[in-house]
Amino acid sequence: MAAVSGLCSSSSNLKPQKLTSKSPTSPPPAISSVSLRKESITFPTCYQQSDRNTNLTPSHSVAREISADLSHINAIPTGKKKSLEKEPRALWSRYVDWLYQHKELGLYLDVSRIGFTDEFLEEMEPRFQKAFRAMNELEKGAIANPDEGRMVGHYWLRKSELSPNSFLRAQIEKTLDAVCKFAEEVVSGKIKPPSSAEGRFTQVLSVGIGGSALGPQFVAEALAPDNPPLKIRFIDNTDPAGIDHQIAQLGPELASTLVIVISKSGGTPETRNGLLEVQKAFREAGLEFAKQGVAITQENSLLDNTARIEGWLARFPMFDWVGGRTSEMSAVGLLPAALQGIDIRGMLAGAALMDEATRCNVVKNNPAALLALCWYWASDGVGSKDMVVLPYKDSLLLFSRYLQQLVMESLGKEFDLDGNRVNQGLSVYGNKGSTDQHAYIQQLREGVHNFFVTFIEVLRDRPPGHDWELEPGVTCGDYLFGMLQGTRSALYANERESITVTVQEVTPRSVGALVALYERAVGLYASLVNINAYHQPGVEAGKRAAGEVLALQKRVLAVLNEASCKEPVEPLTIDEVAERCHAPEDIEMIYKIVAHMAANDRALIAEGSCGSPRSMKVFLGECNVAELYA
Repeated sequence: MAAVSGLCSSSSNLKPQKLTSKSPTSPPPAISSVSLRKESITFPTCYQQSDRNTNLTPSHSVAREISADLSHINAIPTGKKKSLEKEPRALWSRYVDWLYQHKELGLYLDVSRIGFTDEFLEEMEPRFQKAFRAMNELEKGAIANPDEGRMVGHYWLRKSELSPNSFLRAQIEKTLDAVCKFAEEVVSGKIKPPSSAEGRFTQVLSVGIGGSALGPQFVAEALAPDNPPLKIRFIDNTDPAGIDHQIAQLGPELASTLVIVISKSGGTPETRNGLLEVQKAFREAGLEFAKQGVAITQENSLLDNTARIEGWLARFPMFDWVGGRTSEMSAVGLLPAALQGIDIRGMLAGAALMDEATRCNVVKNNPAALLALCWYWASDGVGSKDMVVLPYKDSLLLFSRYLQQLVMESLGKEFDLDGNRVNQGLSVYGNKGSTDQHAYIQQLREGVHNFFVTFIEVLRDRPPGHDWELEPGVTCGDYLFGMLQGTRSALYANERESITVTVQEVTPRSVGALVALYERAVGLYASLVNINAYHQPGVEAGKRAAGEVLALQKRVLAVLNEASCKEPVEPLTIDEVAERCHAPEDIEMIYKIVAHMAANDRALIAEGSCGSPRSMKVFLGECNVAELYA
């Protein structure tokens, strides 16, 4: 059984520490001697803007085109976009000049294959300085989400002393210590299930959706050892078949399963449904759910009160100043990770190091600012091109899904901060290399040019001593490397721009750094395009619409029940159902409700078929007399 004493043993100041492998098959620690050997390259540190040699002489004057309706808002330089630099020596010089390196993290950022110019950077400089000031105020505790009157403080989670008051700092440190202690006691067997033959917890079932699932799923896929102390499964939807599948896969191990229910408000319908389904499975198995249930939620939420009253095994807080999509470094992400034997303090240390690097006010020396600059250039500042994320490492497969929410929920906004309708956003999708080579690279290379690419490269193929040559001089990892570099070159040769993020290996520190890098890039880009990255009114609108559908379904059920209780039963047409519901304008939705009920044996079709809506007559299979007088 894996030990976890090293996972949470470091002090609360989260200073970077040397990592140790948790299993023979885990990646080794980052090797400082491994570097990109370019003796002619120097990597300047962050310094005062007044000391900076900006070298802004435009060698390739490439201005930007934007849609006419947004030009008055973004005021981007207008003109024709020239071809990308192709001359080998000039391209090498551009690569050297713009390569960013974080030595301590072993992370590199190559933006040389994005065609922005020095002139463009100079014109964007005032926007970036404004964005840096806004980010600085955010970290100090300014109300960054005016819709909800909340601070935005996910950066404090990895450096608690940055929090604006001692109360918040104590909350952060207390929660981290509680997560570590609980995980250690579960893994060691000190905390155990009441009726398991194994005598300890063997599985984790995480119930949550959106930010309560995507981050933990990504980290589990990226970092969990081959044989974790507890294996993890996720219920992240309200799909009955999917829920049944996860519970069935647990089988008799349900008795040794720790269930983590994650919901900030405690009222998220999908999470509530998953919880109710799991509780039903526990009852049918003769198990007491409370003895195996853990809640991660806001204090005094419906879920928190339920867990407290029912005596659940443990409760951990979600803070109102941490949004779901930026909650991976809170208990939401840290508890599931720690239970799998993942070094969560290593993740926090990596994120803290990246946070420090991305506070730099010099664009060229700030990797998050460089990403934001590239996104703005490539998508004209109006989301005109999609971001295709291609990690060339199987363990990073879910990174694109994680970024989908982080980027699209943050940047997809109808209005800017001044009330202008801008319909901003960046669409994100991706697969993994080199699977992408046999999936959609054909279109990326030769099809519609509506994207830019982000390659994620991992230098270390296998732990030291485990590699071998498939043929003289060539390993399996060399093929993967060749596919990445070949795809990057082939795309660029056809005017397809790309960014490359490189890490030495996939470790808790590098994963924490990647999360922090993109969190900051999203915040900076939002400032550049003048939108609020920290609310999601479109999500709330969808939830309200879903509630209206369910309310209409109850009216449909009442109408059908009344007709089914008559003697004889009165089958109704869709028009008649809509009329009796006093909702003729909702007739299409009523038809869809009836069709769904019929497919699940909750309504019977007396005449016609779903393929011919006007021919249908429906009734319920039985009369619920009690409903008639409710």
